[in-house]
Amino acid sequence: MSVNKRNSEGYYDPTAYEALVKIEQEAKQAHAFRPMVYICSPLSGNIAANQRSARRYCRFAVEGGYIPLAPHLYFPQFMDDGSGAERDLALFMDLVLLSKCAELWVFGETISSGMSIEIEKARRKNQTIRWFTVNCKEVAP
Repeated sequence: MSVNKRNSEGYYDPTAYEALVKIEQEAKQAHAFRPMVYICSPLSGNIAANQRSARRYCRFAVEGGYIPLAPHLYFPQFMDDGSGAERDLALFMDLVLLSKCAELWVFGETISSGMSIEIEKARRKNQTIRWFTVNCKEVAP
């Protein structure tokens, strides 16, 4: 969209022009680049509570200007985490998705076996790993 300095009647209209330029700039900022981040948090144990936490972590990422990816919210919708073969397949797919992300964000102090595999994969790929408390406060590794 290109803003014209003249109104529909052809007269110079700086006030309308400045307002429309500002609206156009705000629209561009709203659709600015957002890096994708992999949300790494436990699923096993209290699955319902852990999924609620993962949703909260995803919301935190969105509010920070990122696109969150949390496969442990998605894959359990149609895969059985209790089946060894399906869990292994889901973990394989997790790692494929992790490779598409700019960063790995680890939440909480509890590191599950699946999380440790994801963290190690990110380290081997030299991906940025950021650590957060369960209250979404960033901490040093």
